Amino acid sequence: MQKKGDTIRFAQPPGIVSYAAVGGKKEAEGPLADAFDLLVTDSRCGEKTWEKAESDFARYGLETALKKARLQPDALDAVFAGDLQCQCTASAYTMRGFDVPYLGLYGACSTMAEGLALASCLVAGGMMRHAAAMSSSHFCAAERQFRTPLDYGGKRTPTAQWTVTGAGCAIVSPDGGPPYVRGVTFGRVRDYEITDINNMGAAMAPAACETILRYFEDTSEAPEAFDAIYTGDLGLVGSKLLLQLLEQAGLPLQNHKDCGLIVYDRETQNVQAGGSGAGCSAAVLCCHVLPALRAGQLKRVLFLSTGALMSQTTFLQGESIPGIAHLVELSATLPEQNEKAARQTDAAAQAAGSPKRQKHAAGRPGAAAEPGPRPQKQPGKEGAAQ
Repeated sequence: MQKKGDTIRFAQPPGIVSYAAVGGKKEAEGPLADAFDLLVTDSRCGEKTWEKAESDFARYGLETALKKARLQPDALDAVFAGDLQCQCTASAYTMRGFDVPYLGLYGACSTMAEGLALASCLVAGGMMRHAAAMSSSHFCAAERQFRTPLDYGGKRTPTAQWTVTGAGCAIVSPDGGPPYVRGVTFGRVRDYEITDINNMGAAMAPAACETILRYFEDTSEAPEAFDAIYTGDLGLVGSKLLLQLLEQAGLPLQNHKDCGLIVYDRETQNVQAGGSGAGCSAAVLCCHVLPALRAGQLKRVLFLSTGALMSQTTFLQGESIPGIAHLVELSATLPEQNEKAARQTDAAAQAAGSPKRQKHAAGRPGAAAEPGPRPQKQPGKEGAAQ
């Protein structure tokens, strides 16, 4: 492993041996419906509470990922998991049924990338053989905890986002892949002084900008080297702000995509600014991004999960909403395979009398030296497994 700045890159990248995504009723009506491994039309999963139902979603995700990898739970050295409930109870209660070491994470909606990054570091370092990363959320549980109970019937603002009811789980191994985890960048907490609980995208965008800038400064890569740069759940408002901040820093992006704008159809589903929640980036990663990498439809991507780190207490106390974003570099091939292909391209170009390919310049043209802004059950139906 090599570390520069906030970024760790792996000499021997671990692979993702399996992954699974579970969605609810709203997700079954969205554009990714056929890509989910499992869709649950009963949002309560036959339980008495939304919170118990979220644990079921997480359990379905872990069980499905294990089944696809042909692994028993005791093959896992650890599960890195988290959610939006107080003290991550959805994940903790899920793990009551698995006799496996559990590392509970709270990164809010950044949890999937955080868990995948930590699992990859420990697997790449030889400390673990199989490690799972998992995250979940539930619309009804999140609304009750952070905003108002559904029975209240409050009006949703245009900047509000719809919390995904679902979960995603990925299992990392030194022998897996494709896809491969080439590197990770751990984020730093950034606060843009946003206090509106219904504008999470604006609160998280500066942290996403910071992490992206640090990754490109640490690696000297360029955005054009990637098929796509995915953020977790900035939605419409946060995505626009992210692109503005990056352009101001001298790094305009042409290949940005947001999971919150992929999981739902904003034109037909009445989700305001898009999707959100810890299950948003997790589900889109596991039903959309990873399958495309495995199939070779994508070659290299950056995947960020973004999180708003407030609680219902700090919000009521008038505190601002800090944000964070963690990044995972994913590819369909190993580094040596990329180099071999590049050499073949150069040889073919020389044979044809063409100049060699040009390497990408360091990414952050015209950027300032200091990166980033610094302001103070019941299962309903099965989708097509990938």
